Amino acid sequence: MTTLSEYEKDILQQPDALRDQLNYPLPAELHQLDLHRYDRIVLAGMGSSDYALIPIERALIARGLPVWRIDAGRLLDMPDLITANTLLWMTSQSGMSGEVVKLLDIITKPLTLISVTNDITSTLAQRADILVELRSGDEATVSAKSYLNTLVASYRILAALTGEAEQPLTDKVAAHLNNIAERVSQQAQIQPIVTPFFLRTQPRLAMIGIGADAATAMTGALITKESSKVSAEGFIGGEFRHGPMETSGKQMTALLFGNGSEPTLIQLAEDLQRNGTHVVTVGPRAYAGSELLETPDDELLRLVCAMLFVQHLTVALARGNGMVPGEFLYGKKITVTL
Repeated sequence: MTTLSEYEKDILQQPDALRDQLNYPLPAELHQLDLHRYDRIVLAGMGSSDYALIPIERALIARGLPVWRIDAGRLLDMPDLITANTLLWMTSQSGMSGEVVKLLDIITKPLTLISVTNDITSTLAQRADILVELRSGDEATVSAKSYLNTLVASYRILAALTGEAEQPLTDKVAAHLNNIAERVSQQAQIQPIVTPFFLRTQPRLAMIGIGADAATAMTGALITKESSKVSAEGFIGGEFRHGPMETSGKQMTALLFGNGSEPTLIQLAEDLQRNGTHVVTVGPRAYAGSELLETPDDELLRLVCAMLFVQHLTVALARGNGMVPGEFLYGKKITVTL
């Protein structure tokens, strides 16, 4: 019998972690902010904490607001983006990432700092004007439950900031927790992806997402590298055609994330299948008749459930690669080195 790694144990704990996030009351101050009083809104984080903000960036831009989503490393290179009239929404699961801590040391304090973190004793938490807790509990290695909690917390914050009722959102996720728990224990669905992957002489893995689902593609590629030591690349929409398309073909598996209706990914799925690429859609409907790992249609539930498939894939890839899933070889859970 295979012994579960710490990463796999974290994956199994995700329904309980989500429940803790849903039961956590958001700070009342979020409802009192007027987004139009700021000259800009800057969303910042590192790695999956940055990618989880892609749907938020899109939603705020759709409301006509001046929004920058930028990873904390790039923001550290151009801190003048933060003005005295900025709303800075910074996410860090640890609250102690090197770039985040350094950035907080050098920037002139923005008008308002919303800090989203799992550690209320961290530097990010201590500097907050408004602190939002992830409530994902301890996490041993690669981000799993902390990422899902970041997604749900971010959508809750968005609702509060834009004056929408939060209850329908939390009720929707709560009603789906049993289904999420079932999906957490269903690893077999990804085996048809993993088996042919390791039969190739030069296997390649691409994850391509569009719209809000770009968050899954980018985070998925990141945690695949971390947890399985298999090289994977993440792309947003049409990026893949601009160079990476030349790496596709019979040696590649391409996972497409979206709702199944976007013309960009429909055409891409057709072209990839034509050149022999193994194409798998992760979403409610398949792109161009490709294989389907089915998720709910609702945007947030789709992002949550798609990530569960990705997590199972990373575990299976790690096992196939002779690695302990989620075990770090060179890094640590909290990256403090700049």
